[in-house]
Amino acid sequence: MADGAADLDLARNGDRTAFGRLVKQYQRRVYAAALHLLGNHSDADDATQETFVRAYRALDNFDGRSEFFTWLYRIAVNTSLNFMRSGRRAGRLGQHGGAEAAHLGGRPEALGMAPRDPEQHHELSREMRRVVEAVASLSPPLRVTLVLSVVQELSHRQVAEILEIPEGTVGWRINEARRLLRRRLAAAEQGPDEISGQAAGDAPDASARARGKRSREERGQRRPAGDPT
Repeated sequence: MADGAADLDLARNGDRTAFGRLVKQYQRRVYAAALHLLGNHSDADDATQETFVRAYRALDNFDGRSEFFTWLYRIAVNTSLNFMRSGRRAGRLGQHGGAEAAHLGGRPEALGMAPRDPEQHHELSREMRRVVEAVASLSPPLRVTLVLSVVQELSHRQVAEILEIPEGTVGWRINEARRLLRRRLAAAEQGPDEISGQAAGDAPDASARARGKRSREERGQRRPAGDPT
């Protein structure tokens, strides 16, 4: 940590070599966060590079009131959010092959580790694709909070500092994200055949109601004139 502080001081005085050491120290964690937020390696690479460029240019604005890691992560999150808003990765999250989808579900240290056999690989890919698609359907605030807390394993306090929100809001977002994920994953497990079967099962009831309504109308038309009912 002392070496990191010394490198930070040197970097703030224009020492690019010292800043390069900071990049090596934090690059893996920044990249992992960008990968889980953006969903593919290409955009994660771009976002990581842009994060460190922005950080270098803004070193004079770092006042030391928060940890350098927190400040850097805030830049990484904002950069990833800008990628989302700009549409540079629109529609790509959840559409990857099994290998990349599987990468998204694990810790960064597990990237590149294959399952034991092809059948496991297929099952993992299919399940992770569902998870990736469900996470992609979350709003950016819920997705970012979930990734930082659950995937990156940061404390609520750290997430609150990075996102500049109250800790209570962090807890609410995580609970809401989990609730929506459970609901969407449950819906994803309902195959199209089952959904079609439910729709077909509802059809007879609707048909019976329609026949009943026509029958009542016909009885009303046949009612004798002057019938008080």
